[in-house]
Amino acid sequence: MAKAEGKIFNYDDESKINADFLETFPFESLDQYIKTETNEFSAVCPFSGLPDLAKVRIEYFPAGGKCIELKSLKYYFTSFRSVGIYQEGATKRIYDDLSSILETKKIQITTIYNIRGGFKTTCIEGSINN
Repeated sequence: MAKAEGKIFNYDDESKINADFLETFPFESLDQYIKTETNEFSAVCPFSGLPDLAKVRIEYFPAGGKCIELKSLKYYFTSFRSVGIYQEGATKRIYDDLSSILETKKIQITTIYNIRGGFKTTCIEGSINN
C-alpha cells in the first residue's frame, strides 16, 4: 500500500468509534419521513492523517418504532473525530450502527465530503425505498 509523503499524524483505530453512545426513543409513526443533517462530522484520513470533514444526511422511516436521540448522535459522531477511517468506510459504519439500533432497513446515509485535491466525494449507503 502506498504511503503519503510528508508529515504523518497519529490517529486511533475504528475500535474508538463508540456506538454505545447512540440512544433511541419510542415513536409510532411508521410513515413519517425523518431527515437529520449536520455539517460537523469529522474523521481522519488513514492515508494522510489529515482531517476529513463532511456533511452527513440521515434519512429514515422509523419502521422499528424508534427515533434517534440527537444529543446521543452528536456524541457518537464526536467519537469518529480522531479515528482513521476512509470516507466510504465511515459512511458504511454509520449506516450499520444506525440501522441496527433503529431496527429499520428504510434508512439512507449520505456523506458529502469537503473538496480535497480537487475531488468532491459523496457516499450513499442504504435506501429509504425498501
